[in-house]
Amino acid sequence: MKKAYLVIIVFLLAGMAFANAPDLSFYTEEYNKTGATVFELLDVLLAVKEENLTGIGDFYLNAIRVFIQRLPNYSSNYERTAVEEAARLILRGLAAEKHSEAAPYIWILLQYFDIVQQQNDGYLMYETYVAMGQIGATEYAPHFAGHLENYNQSATPDLQLKAEIQRVVPGIIHALEAMREPVGVKPVFYVSIGWYDTDIRAIASAAIPNIIDDPGEIISEIILDPFNGPSVKSAAWQEMLKTKAGNNSKATVAAVALETSYTFIAPYRESQSILRAMRMSAIDTIRIMGVQDSSVYSFLERTYREAFDTPNTDFEIITLIIRTLSTLKTEEAVDLLTEFLRGLHSRRRSGPWGITERDIMQIIIPSIGSTGTQSRMVLQLLTVIQNSSLYTNAEQTWARNALSALTAR
Repeated sequence: MKKAYLVIIVFLLAGMAFANAPDLSFYTEEYNKTGATVFELLDVLLAVKEENLTGIGDFYLNAIRVFIQRLPNYSSNYERTAVEEAARLILRGLAAEKHSEAAPYIWILLQYFDIVQQQNDGYLMYETYVAMGQIGATEYAPHFAGHLENYNQSATPDLQLKAEIQRVVPGIIHALEAMREPVGVKPVFYVSIGWYDTDIRAIASAAIPNIIDDPGEIISEIILDPFNGPSVKSAAWQEMLKTKAGNNSKATVAAVALETSYTFIAPYRESQSILRAMRMSAIDTIRIMGVQDSSVYSFLERTYREAFDTPNTDFEIITLIIRTLSTLKTEEAVDLLTEFLRGLHSRRRSGPWGITERDIMQIIIPSIGSTGTQSRMVLQLLTVIQNSSLYTNAEQTWARNALSALTAR
């Protein structure tokens, strides 16, 4: 008996759904008439649009099939505007209905409205890309990524062609953004730093975090690519920071950015400045998000020593390194801080010693005190400094306070 009731309910629900479905049989009959002009097709499409109906994906699927079949008949200049308006209505209807079955037909329209043909201006090509994204035609994502790569390499002095490309490119970006396929990350990133106008680059930059939440591996590939210069590497790193990726992923890419800032040879001052800025940003990210790759420590040590052993000591970087290590509080971090302090202690005993060394010591000692380490070497080194006549009362006090903080734990 229960099964019988279930069957009845299913039929009732199906009947309700059928009853609620818009009846477009008259419109479909008018649209499908043999010999209908494009203007008559457009009239039907406008009538359907005015009714603001939903659940009519099948109507638009039929509409695009018939439209494509009859396109060869609508080739005069007199019909061109109507062709474009009809195509626009069909594409937007399919996009609104998210009718995925229409993908192969929209793909045909994309070829028809491609800007490689002189009569096309890019507006309808844009519409086709957007529609493909809205209906979720993810199988076409690799093709769209390839199209975008081609446009990225198509910088041109031809103002008309440039304008047409820049009408089309946002459509591809929106499609890849809607599809959320990883293959879209790289070409969209290169749009964001490419030859395009500022507004186009901004669209691309805003889309990257929406394509996939964590593009860490892809961004790392861009940073590591030896053919990419410092400005490209730095831009990729900045895009990573904008994404929804977790701390671990960002810390992993930060390690890549830090290493690359040293392994990439930059002979020019401007490039060196870009790499320095990327290095500092990566270190600060590691400070906030932690260490995911132990190789980071060797680069942190190198950064400190290069900033220290230079005619013009880079106090900004030294301060960042010390604060990063004291925030990490790992055994490796404490070992590096201890090594730095031992180096300063050696200088205090045998020189050279000056204001720079004293200022650095003033930062390192409290930083060690904040780590909570119980290392015997650290405690003994601080004890020596606290009691040594080589140091001023203020310097001894720094060590005493650090010891108090560590032994009070």
